[in-house]
Amino acid sequence: MSAPRSDLRSPLAVDLEGSHRAPGGAASSAAEPDLRRPPGSAEGLARIAALVARARAAQRVAEGYDQARVDELVTAAGWAIMEPARNRELAELAVADTGIGNVADKVAKNHRKTLGLLRDLQGARSVGVIAEDAARGLVEIARPVGVVCAVTPSTNPGATPANKIINALKGRNAVIVAPSPKGASTAHRLAQFVHAQLERIGAPRDLVQVLPPPVDKAGTLELMRQCDLVVATGSQANVRAAYASGTPAFGVGAGNVAAIVDESLSAAADIEAAAERITRSKTFDHATSCSSENSLVLLEAVAESVIAALQRRGAVRLEAAHSERLRSLMWPDGKLSPAVTGQSAAVVAERAGLTDIAALKPTMLLVEQDAAAIGPAHPFSGEKLCPVLTLYRAASFEEAAAIVQRLYAHQGAGHSVGLHTTRPERALQLGLALPVSRVIVNQAHCIATGGSFDNGLPFSLSMGCGTWGRNNFSDNLNYRHYLNITRVSVPIAERVPTEAEIFGAFFARHGR
Repeated sequence: MSAPRSDLRSPLAVDLEGSHRAPGGAASSAAEPDLRRPPGSAEGLARIAALVARARAAQRVAEGYDQARVDELVTAAGWAIMEPARNRELAELAVADTGIGNVADKVAKNHRKTLGLLRDLQGARSVGVIAEDAARGLVEIARPVGVVCAVTPSTNPGATPANKIINALKGRNAVIVAPSPKGASTAHRLAQFVHAQLERIGAPRDLVQVLPPPVDKAGTLELMRQCDLVVATGSQANVRAAYASGTPAFGVGAGNVAAIVDESLSAAADIEAAAERITRSKTFDHATSCSSENSLVLLEAVAESVIAALQRRGAVRLEAAHSERLRSLMWPDGKLSPAVTGQSAAVVAERAGLTDIAALKPTMLLVEQDAAAIGPAHPFSGEKLCPVLTLYRAASFEEAAAIVQRLYAHQGAGHSVGLHTTRPERALQLGLALPVSRVIVNQAHCIATGGSFDNGLPFSLSMGCGTWGRNNFSDNLNYRHYLNITRVSVPIAERVPTEAEIFGAFFARHGR
């Protein structure tokens, strides 16, 4: 069973007075505050310690479960959010408290993402021996990581905690959710629903807990420090704090997705299909997802046809003066304003003073930019978190890829890129050249990136962005990230290569 973190640390990592030191490094000094022990009252620290102690006790119980019992646990937690009345209550509470997104899409997201995750986990082995390779003499055994700190954002206050809770339980872990302040009430209500289901099957309630109010930075940082693993989704500040906590952490990179529509879509049906996918993705939950397109790079040969197809779906193409007024609303002090986050295109237009455009009830607002308008001085080249879509034009596919490269050098490196094409080889070109972890081909990007029933990506609401996005993983966060794996190695027939096998071709070409 998992020991408390203090028991797991190497004695080299802590000196006799408790000052943290890296092996071979100097101890923390008073001039260099320990990031793993943020300021907070003694009462606040004790409160976190009590949460973690209860989680450890519950996790010790779960560690004795067999696979069938674990799968029952997972199914119970999934039903807590998927039951239609509970799902709707959580979606309504999320929108009411955060003011972000819309109820219908959050209902769909809660249902689809949870159902897809349960499908992925069905039959997956996470207890005991999970893999055997006789040829290599290896056996893999799944072990829990312990107590998970799950940091979750206000944009998905129901779906993201549910996803992390289910994945953690699949590994026989306990989980404590650290919600955003705006999303705290939704997370607590979700936990109540999960507790009721755990009680139905006789499992400990304390396997799933939520940081109690008031939710603040100090409490979240202390929870990160005391747990065994942090999985952080949300702002880059939260991700950096997770990495600095001294606890092993998975964090996600910044979003700023671009999609290319190439000239191979010469048929009207292909263009209409691409426009439909783009509109469905960009308008879903008012573009709160990090996987929503922020820029479209259109090959010149099809640009006007694609724009016309988007307009037929309610998009409004802004004039330069309108774009400037929109920019003033969205970035009043150089940072994206919460006044637009997760709002409909009509509300964004109204708040920008574009009342005549708002009256049209647009689905999206289209802002055209020159290909050179990329970088900090050009905010429309960054993430927008609302149904505002920047359009760039390119004369060739190579130029389109170069524009995306520059966009990601500014923001969003490592996340993903969309491609609408009839030439599938171009996806491989992008995958070989661009700093992206996913290339999404002919799909509604924000729905496909986190896993879909018609692609093979794992269902997830947390997408790793690799070292490009300053992350330590490039996969969709999934249940295997919540496991420790013990490997048993037994002797196999020895195979020692000859010098000629290893160096023969090298010596033949270059000599000894």
